Amino acid sequence: MNSIHRRSLLLAGLGIAGVGTLAACSSGSSNTPALLSPSGTAVAQTEKKRRSTGTERKVTLTAAPATLDLAGVTARTWAYDGQAPGKEIRISAGDTLVAELSNQLPGKTPTSVHWHGLALRDDMDGVPMVTQGDVRAGSTFTYRFIAADPGTYWFHPHSGVQLDRGLYAPLIVEDPREPLSYDDEWVVVLDDWLDGVTGTPDEALAELRQGMSGMDVGGHNSPSAGSTPGHDMSGHDMGDMDMDGMSASPFASSSGDSDGMSMRFMFMGATSDLLGGDAGDVKYPYHLINGKVPADPHVYTSKPGRRVRLRFINAGGDTAYRVALGGHRMTVTHTDGFPVEHRQTDALLIGMGERYDVLVTLGDGVFPLVALAEGKDATGLALVRTASGSAPSVTVRPKELDGTVTTAAALKAADDVRLPGRKADVVHRVELTGGMEKYDWAINGRKFDMRNPDADPFLVEEGQRVRLDFVNTTDMWHPMHLHGHTYQLGSGGARKDTTIVLPKKTVSVVFDADNPGQWMLHCHNVYHGEVGMMALVAYRA
Repeated sequence: MNSIHRRSLLLAGLGIAGVGTLAACSSGSSNTPALLSPSGTAVAQTEKKRRSTGTERKVTLTAAPATLDLAGVTARTWAYDGQAPGKEIRISAGDTLVAELSNQLPGKTPTSVHWHGLALRDDMDGVPMVTQGDVRAGSTFTYRFIAADPGTYWFHPHSGVQLDRGLYAPLIVEDPREPLSYDDEWVVVLDDWLDGVTGTPDEALAELRQGMSGMDVGGHNSPSAGSTPGHDMSGHDMGDMDMDGMSASPFASSSGDSDGMSMRFMFMGATSDLLGGDAGDVKYPYHLINGKVPADPHVYTSKPGRRVRLRFINAGGDTAYRVALGGHRMTVTHTDGFPVEHRQTDALLIGMGERYDVLVTLGDGVFPLVALAEGKDATGLALVRTASGSAPSVTVRPKELDGTVTTAAALKAADDVRLPGRKADVVHRVELTGGMEKYDWAINGRKFDMRNPDADPFLVEEGQRVRLDFVNTTDMWHPMHLHGHTYQLGSGGARKDTTIVLPKKTVSVVFDADNPGQWMLHCHNVYHGEVGMMALVAYRA
């Protein structure tokens, strides 16, 4: 990566809510290239080229404290308009979304909104210190952009670890020429929950930042390279996996102190063969489906024989979910908003930030939709009811969870979205580094800091075919998310914006640099990203 001094990015009024405008990047050195401004001419010209219906959809979002009832447990959190997940936004491809965010969070807490997965104009991407200023408490900011691509998306803050509270909601962009045939839709949002129950995400982050150096944590699983199963998420040797006979690890936790450090949040012993070893490091007392705990599950009511499109969104902070609908097989049609060649499966593995669309023809009865917290031996539960009958136990584990589990590696892009063959013009090595010992997660050994204007970007130029080689040198998996673009896994694989990279594995993705600006590239484990596993993909001016 080249060294770019980003101090000159910040306008005098950057910190004022509603400004959100950055200047083109340049430094005093003639050897340092200037970067495109997030709100410059190139960004505006690209926005004008997007297919537009001319229709505006106006919404308001109020980020404020909220109290949720989790089956008798009162959780004080932050949410959009008093509910979690927030109210779904649904528009048609080509519509202009006009979303006014009002920040009513306590104290002087700033916030923002990132529109996850959308190829939108850069100055509306919602990343403070990169594409806009903080939206300060008591202030408003209006996001305005064309949502050109149909698909399943969602939105959440890009401010600290606010994502791990209740600040998230689905964004569905409908295709006016929808090729799929189905009778109904069900949006299913998965989430791991601790806020207002065992503490706050900020307290969890503070504990994690202390790392494991010098602590007596012999029970923690840190698999070596030799013990990592050979499941390559690039699609070469993983594919559909038959999980018959595989059992999840027991729920292990530690509530005692080690060298004076209270282990309130750190999860010891979460392991998964599917994820190559360490499955996650944060303890969550609840796993929610559409904001409901298993003791009080969300119920989807329909009729036998109806064909339903399920849109899965993993809004979790630290948990991958293995998802299955008891008594049914699913046909995968999309991932991260883009169509794939249809594939039948028993279950899906969904990392944080990923989305999958499936079609299911419903049977006659009451069926559990179970989201197994991969490696953590806990579940989220919802019910599908098409007839009278008793609900299954809250601890139900349908056999489909141990059947064929499909990952993105097994999927191929549909013909109409597959990128044409082309040699890469630029290749960037994105080495994922760090570990639990010092909790020093980073990219290429450098910890990105939103407050540090000297971060070095991965440079690209408009019109280039870009290849990113995600090289995971760590002992943990990472869901890597690129803003503003959809890349392709390998040659002909699924089109994605978030993909799982397993320990000691390399995943190569390609995309066309057709959306100018400055874009974040980061791990969507919210704690890994916040401590530094982020970088900037920036277009040269």
